[in-house]
Amino acid sequence: MVTLTQRKAAARADAFARRKIAHEMGQGTAAHLSSVLAGYRGVPTAGYMAMRTEIDPTAAMEEAAAHGVVGVPVIIANGQPLKFRIWEPDCVMVKGDFGAFIPETGDWMEPEILIVPLVAFDRKGGRLGYGGGFYDRTLEMLRAERPTMAIGFAYTGQEAGDLPLEPTDQPLDMIVTETGVLSF
Repeated sequence: MVTLTQRKAAARADAFARRKIAHEMGQGTAAHLSSVLAGYRGVPTAGYMAMRTEIDPTAAMEEAAAHGVVGVPVIIANGQPLKFRIWEPDCVMVKGDFGAFIPETGDWMEPEILIVPLVAFDRKGGRLGYGGGFYDRTLEMLRAERPTMAIGFAYTGQEAGDLPLEPTDQPLDMIVTETGVLSF
């Protein structure tokens, strides 16, 4: 019998391959993400600094930073929620854990909107991440305090029909791809 852990590993391997193809084809654009965020000007937002073959949200984050506070995730420790340091387009960045760039210094912020990287998504708001649970713990914590919108940002090619999800996996409110927006 195949375990949930094995199903997730297989789904990740398949999705990483599809994401790599989309990335190499240069399909990524943040235009739809910019349009979505324009409707939430001034709302504290957290993005991420793209690594490897992730779709890059930087252009949309730059636009959002012109109207309000934008942060990026900082891994504090394994098994803990993320914290978010304020990011500005010209701030000094250093390599953080797992190779993601983070602001060298700065204040902390709490986002009400999270732009979430992912490996795969489905049309029900399901998200398959890297397996560390950082975003799931973070969203659970933030949503216990206030409404918090999670926007998955991905290539269309990362869509999967049947994701192996657990009760602790936090749902996305929206998926934005290079071709459009799915809301749930």
